[in-house]
Order: sequence, then structure tokens, then C-alpha cells
Amino acid sequence: MSKFEIKIAQPRGFCAGVDRAIEIVEQALKIFGSPIYVRHEIVHNKRVVTDLKEKGTIFIEDINDVPDDSILIFSAHGTGKELLKKARNRKLKVIDAACPLVTKVHMEAIKYSEKGYSIVLIGHEGHIEVEGTMGQLPEGEITLVETVQDVDKLGFQNDENVAVITQTTLSVDDTFYIMEALKNKYKNLIKPKADDICYATQNRQDAVKDLASECDLILVLGAKNSSNSNRLKELGEKCGVPSFLIDDASQFCPEWIEDVESIGVTAGASAPQVLVEELIETLIKLGGDFPKAIKGKVEKISFPLPIEIRNV
Repeated sequence: MSKFEIKIAQPRGFCAGVDRAIEIVEQALKIFGSPIYVRHEIVHNKRVVTDLKEKGTIFIEDINDVPDDSILIFSAHGTGKELLKKARNRKLKVIDAACPLVTKVHMEAIKYSEKGYSIVLIGHEGHIEVEGTMGQLPEGEITLVETVQDVDKLGFQNDENVAVITQTTLSVDDTFYIMEALKNKYKNLIKPKADDICYATQNRQDAVKDLASECDLILVLGAKNSSNSNRLKELGEKCGVPSFLIDDASQFCPEWIEDVESIGVTAGASAPQVLVEELIETLIKLGGDFPKAIKGKVEKISFPLPIEIRNV
């Protein structure tokens, strides 16, 4: 097999919100001991979830499965108000690990509702972040749109005050055509703030564009149910480069690199660096050169831990 270059995206992997969510679970285990209960996967990554299970974390979907007087952590994706209220009414010790950027969108939804705006959420139906955002207000107060066709079906009056919020893991590129359709339809539209889009989502997509300009193949490490990881794969393909989304190095197929001179490697915001390192090792064994990092944005953002952890 011929030699090939390995180029690594910068930035890639964990974002500040994911770092914070994992640290919350780790600290809760140290402070309160096991078991610690977490609703839904704390972040969308099998390696992370497996590691936390081994340390005494129990992942659940139904909070009725949590015993009384237990510690319950809600995931980084954000949770609806009623579910949080239900957990607290059960006297569970609740810790909300929602990413602060997601919480910011929740607060905007509430603010727009109080002002009497009709609210449109751009996002993917069924995604846990979308469910949490829509759960900030009574059913029916937020209308979800996924496509331009969904915008066409909206029944608000053209002169109505309409405010738009977005799923944080969608980039400006992801929402561009939907936003254009909304702007054309509603003259009093309140557009989402630029920083509602997760900085990590945008930075990782920009890094994939850089990879695509230099590579014949792009490998994205991330879970199949990770929205931002799927977008990275799709973006690579849109740039005209064959791209594959894999959980880890075990899912890599050597046939992919036949007649390939340069391979780009990146990772979704929920994928730990160890997965990148394992994939690099595999590629080097198959003829890859020592990897080179593509120049990109350096992320220095961090978020404080919630008060329930800091004050113990």
C-alpha cells in the first residue's frame, strides 16, 4: 500500500460544553459516590458513556427509574421545564448539566414569549436539544421548522412579530436557506443572534472546509446520533470529498484509502482525543506519514461548573 499524508483538523473534538458536562458527572461521583443517575447520554459518545458507566454512572431515559434521594444529572443537551420540575418534586438532588449556550437559547425563547412574539425554532425533530428547547414553553408556543418547505407552511400573518431561535449545533451554513425564506416571508422577523450558533459547531465546520481543500478523503470520529458529527461528514461530502463518520478506529475500512494521497481526520464535539490518537495509529500502520495539523482557530472558552458541584 502506498504512502499517504495524514492531516488533522484544528479545532476538533471536545468543546467547552462537553468538557463541562463530563466534569460535572466526574465530580458528582467523587463528591457523592456511586451510583449517580444521568438522564440520557451525558454527551453523544459511546466511549465516554462506557467509561462513566464503569465508574458508577447509571444512564436512564425515564426519571421514574431513579430511586428516591438519588443524584440525577440532566445531559448537556438541555431539558424541558416540566421534566426538571417533576424531578425536583420527587426530592431528587438535581444537577442540570445543560451547556450554557443551550440555556441561553432557552432564555431567549422565554423572553420572546413574554413579549408576545410567535416563535420559530430551526432544528431537527426528535433531537434531544430541540425537545428541551420546545419544553421551555407550553406545547404549541414554539413551532419547529426543518426545511424551507416547512417555512412555506407556517400560518403566521406576514406582518406578525416572529422571532427565530436555533438548535445550537446547526451552523450558519446549515440554516442559511431557511433563514432567507423566513426573512422573505415575515417583514417583522427577529433573527437569531450570531452567538446563538455554537462557536464549536462553526469552528469545526470551518476546519472541515480547510481539510477538504487539501485532502482526498475525510474521516470524522463521532457517534451516529451526534448532530454536529453528522454535519461534519455531510459538509465534507458537499465540498466534494468522500467522507465517512465512524465511532472509532475499529470501524475504519482499509479499502477507503486505496489510491488516496492525503487523508483528513477530525472529530465531533462529543468525541474524545483518544479516539483521534487511536485512528492515527491505525493509519500510520497502513502507510500514513506522521500527521500534520491544519492551522485553525484556537479555542480558549470554558464554562464554570454548576453551583451544586462548586459549593460542596
